[in-house]
Amino acid sequence: MAYFTTLYSGSSGNCALIRSEDKYLLIDMGKSCRTTLTALKSLGLAVSDCVGILVTHEHSDHVSGLDTFLKKHPVPLYGCADTLDTLASRGTIPPAVEAIPVDGQTLEIGSFTVTSFPTSHDVPCCGYRIRTQEGRVMAFATDLGYLTPVVQDNLMGCDLVALEANYDAFSLHGGPYPYYLKVRIASDRGHLDNKACAAEILDLIQDGCKKFALCHLSQTNNSPELVMTTVYNVLLAAGIQPGRDVLIQTQSRSEVSPYIEF
Repeated sequence: MAYFTTLYSGSSGNCALIRSEDKYLLIDMGKSCRTTLTALKSLGLAVSDCVGILVTHEHSDHVSGLDTFLKKHPVPLYGCADTLDTLASRGTIPPAVEAIPVDGQTLEIGSFTVTSFPTSHDVPCCGYRIRTQEGRVMAFATDLGYLTPVVQDNLMGCDLVALEANYDAFSLHGGPYPYYLKVRIASDRGHLDNKACAAEILDLIQDGCKKFALCHLSQTNNSPELVMTTVYNVLLAAGIQPGRDVLIQTQSRSEVSPYIEF
């Protein structure tokens, strides 16, 4: 079987992990090298078994731990060309690290088959569709202002979807953020809110997907209780019983979340 988890997931830092047999891929690394290594150790995983790191985009909550990690552990790095160019210009990518663009390609990374797809954010950003050696398929999509047809196509037909549920609209608009930041987050190049996430989950369930990880929850503008209430209300209205018919798990902001087998 294959397994998914996040080492940490939220506005303060993001790092996801997909494991198949004894090898794994990481997606992003938005907290320190030490924090990431401690999380991997808690799972009993060695860095030597990491076959690559997939980067979604250049924002600090997704890449801030990479420079120190890659100096110590020159794991191959994958991302869209614009993101890799930005990271290279910052000195994040050491000379010993192979940086491989993924734009519009399907790549074999160890025993994983990885396809990238663009997401709508305020910098170049992508999600990933990943097939394991067991033939299991998952998709990972965070940092997207809305679900474009390309994103929706890549989320279809998966055994597991890890999807952003960044904010509750009422909490955002009534909260402490300055106006310009509220506008940015709620824009088509910002983040996905709970209602849009819930609507997409319903569509994906009707397509056959039964397992979901809700990622990148805002500490200020969301909570596990808020997003689960929104999702549950949508699903129950459609006659779908969470926990019985489908698995839905919010990912922890600062701790390793339980594995989801898919």
